Amino acid sequence: MNRDLILAIDNGTQSVRALLFDARGTLVAKARVPLDDYIVSVPGRHEHDPNAFWESLSAACRELLAEEATFAQRIAAVAVTTQRGTVVNLDRSGQPLRPAITWLDQRKSPQIPRIPLRWRVAFGLAGVGETVRYFQREAEANWIAQCEPELWDRTDKYLLLSGYLLYRLTGEFIDSIGSQVGYLPFDFRALTWAKPGDWKWHAMPIRPSMLPRLLEPGTIGGTIHDAASAATGIPRGTPVVMAAADKACEVLGAGCNVPTLGALSYGTTATINTLSHRYIEATPFVPPYPAAVPRAYTTEVQIFRGYWMVNWFKEQFGHLEQRAAAESGAPVESYFDALVESVPPGSMGLMLQPYWTPGIRMPEAKGAIVGFGDVHTRAHLYRAILEGLAFALRDGLERIERRSRIPVTSLRVAGGGSQSDAALQLTADVFGLPTARPHLYETSGLGAAIDASVALGWHGDFATAVATMTRSARTFEPNRQTHELYDELYASVYQRLYNRLAPLYRAIRRITGYPS
Repeated sequence: MNRDLILAIDNGTQSVRALLFDARGTLVAKARVPLDDYIVSVPGRHEHDPNAFWESLSAACRELLAEEATFAQRIAAVAVTTQRGTVVNLDRSGQPLRPAITWLDQRKSPQIPRIPLRWRVAFGLAGVGETVRYFQREAEANWIAQCEPELWDRTDKYLLLSGYLLYRLTGEFIDSIGSQVGYLPFDFRALTWAKPGDWKWHAMPIRPSMLPRLLEPGTIGGTIHDAASAATGIPRGTPVVMAAADKACEVLGAGCNVPTLGALSYGTTATINTLSHRYIEATPFVPPYPAAVPRAYTTEVQIFRGYWMVNWFKEQFGHLEQRAAAESGAPVESYFDALVESVPPGSMGLMLQPYWTPGIRMPEAKGAIVGFGDVHTRAHLYRAILEGLAFALRDGLERIERRSRIPVTSLRVAGGGSQSDAALQLTADVFGLPTARPHLYETSGLGAAIDASVALGWHGDFATAVATMTRSARTFEPNRQTHELYDELYASVYQRLYNRLAPLYRAIRRITGYPS
């Protein structure tokens, strides 16, 4: 049997998807298992049973391979991409000790380890002391060690979700460099674990022995072992290739392998990314993340829970569109596109600032909507949400361009929001750049498949693989007049909003205690 297919497994936030690709990037078959059993014991906590992640992965693979009898024997390699920053504690027998803390979790460590004096002095002189303390408070390892000390003492391995799933597939403690996004002792510049003596080993209680062996994206790390084969249906001995985290794979799968191409992700977290072989901090002292190609970085700016706001609108105010789509059988996105297009660019002065969650750069951040008048309807609000997200991402792109000194000349958009024609036209108009939709929705899985295609030697290098396996389905050109209107709103209103409102956000936090 000709082994002519790659199995990409994408463990996202909302589902696990098993995807079969051929050497040209064609999606041959797909199976999806929803992830709707997250544990939210109290507001702000967000966890998931690690075994349930594995069971969902196994179920997705079995469902996919049951579609055609020959699929299993045609798999040349497996590659895994996952949600970022979700951590798993394992005991000495490789069993999970507690639910995985996911990237959506908001708990903070009540106490943080004391860093040696020489580092504290250096951070104080550099003006990044608060950034380091933020890192320590956010580190899940510090919370577990402080609040569940007996469990932490029993922790033998501390893995990202990617490392845990690779362990279940291969029986080895390995992970991709491209997946290292989280609060770990990782050297983002050198793309390896931090050297002995680095401040990060003092900032959290993680020991080197608790971490997996790191391998470059696009390399074979192990093979499917007996137990994994029995659970998933993937043939024993199938090579397992290192891929990267879902956003990094999304950048690659969208075809953005040079710094002049900007990769937008309209997902739960909205992002703007460029791929670079230089280490560039778009936000000072906040590192770029590892890319899905070796020795490269994704220079990323995030709008945390960016497109979550779009889903919030649809759940709270979009019942008419959802009902109409259900009755007609037409795609629901076409009804929301009509809602956007019923309102002129600029939403008749309604402006939205989409900073729903505090971060390092904006610790007092809150969302804001200004400019309400009696002419405004829910359609204006919906368009203002999309415009506000595009303005925020444009601001991120301009920061990347200033730091890299390389102008971005066109955009590719992936994620759930990429399926909206109205959203992509609006994006082209806000940025003033051609904006393309990739040829398929599953760009994260495709990026993982590109890694596998290079590891297998199907394509001689990443440039050839990207040129062969990615392409655009449709390109949206900016409207000059609309772009000029957005330019003025962006410069005269949007970019002034945060500094004007920040003192009020701080007052709200002081008075109400939120956000803590």
